[in-house]
Amino acid sequence: MSDLRSDVIILGAGLVGCALAVALAQGGVTSILVDPADPAAIRDAGFDGRASAISSASWRMFGATGVATRFAGHANPIARIEVGDGGARGLLAFQPDLEKDGPLGLMVENRHLRLGLREAAEAADGVTLLMPAAPAAIERDAHGVTVTLADGRTLRAALLIGAEGRRSPTRERAGIPVARWEYRHRAIIGMLDHEAAHGDVAHELFYPAGPFALLPMAGGRRSALVWTVAEADAPAMLSLTPRAFLAEAEKRMGGMLGHLSLAAPLSSYPLGFHHAGRIVDQRLALVGDAAHGVHPIAGQGLNLGFRDAAALAEVLVDGVRLGLDPGDAQLLARYGRWRSLDTFLVALATDGFTRLFGIPGRAAHRVRSLGLGVVERVEPLKAFFMAEARGESGELPKLLRGEAL
Repeated sequence: MSDLRSDVIILGAGLVGCALAVALAQGGVTSILVDPADPAAIRDAGFDGRASAISSASWRMFGATGVATRFAGHANPIARIEVGDGGARGLLAFQPDLEKDGPLGLMVENRHLRLGLREAAEAADGVTLLMPAAPAAIERDAHGVTVTLADGRTLRAALLIGAEGRRSPTRERAGIPVARWEYRHRAIIGMLDHEAAHGDVAHELFYPAGPFALLPMAGGRRSALVWTVAEADAPAMLSLTPRAFLAEAEKRMGGMLGHLSLAAPLSSYPLGFHHAGRIVDQRLALVGDAAHGVHPIAGQGLNLGFRDAAALAEVLVDGVRLGLDPGDAQLLARYGRWRSLDTFLVALATDGFTRLFGIPGRAAHRVRSLGLGVVERVEPLKAFFMAEARGESGELPKLLRGEAL
């Protein structure tokens, strides 16, 4: 078998891996995407009920790389976010000038995101997609990267990118230390149809057991549910009949959307935190959940991954245009500096909010309500949090500004 060669090899053809490959292709950097999943599975019409909040900055990246058109028809804008605590709704609201600044973000079902990004990667010049395929051996040295697949094929490139997710084998093989802990909570994920229209409003209601989030989906009368419960309570919640589960959900919502029904099966996953001690090594870069994983309290996890992809693509494209090797240590150091502070600050903020809103009792509730009220009244502070929600804080890569590479 002949060797396959490219500028970079990306292990993991998930949302972030595919977005990165498409962005690199726009700048003339070739890549090989490797993933063990069966590509037929992504075209399965089954509806798993999961959805993602795409920040306005991430959406601009999709527009700049031509990906947005593949799932724009399935997206619903988030025009307003209302925050409440302990059953008290509307203590804080974020509402941008839609005509001037556009929505805070957009909600898209994960199945549409996966399919659109995968098809964009398949269609991009300079991207080779290998699925299903798995690495059997990886070698990195001063001269390049060699990946031997389980079927015997050999891949060669200047740089290896780990995008396999939280349990990244690439990160583990590299011996990169990871700070991690579990929150002893589970997120129950579902999709609700409701009687009243959501009006493009997202709700984040905080309870001591964890946040209860409703996110507006396309159609006007469907919302994605992310309900955080204590690990010990999750089995009982998931074993409830649909009628009983919906009754509990209505209590949390105070009946604000009227009669509810389940639009998709419920699922759940444990919540934890992890942050890699470094995101670069010799001829290696990490992106997305391979580099960091945060609590979904503010919906920033996936968007952090897209910010990684935008920054790494810009660094590599700029370097290649200057005649540098994509695996050049100086380029990787620039990427590491650029992303490390941003991901650390977001991780610190989400962890802090999770712990703060998890403190039970009336006194804690009063303090939180006071704090939310201060943010509501102090415009510079409110603008700061709105910029964070949009993914627009810090030094933005070109793609997140909507500019082509």
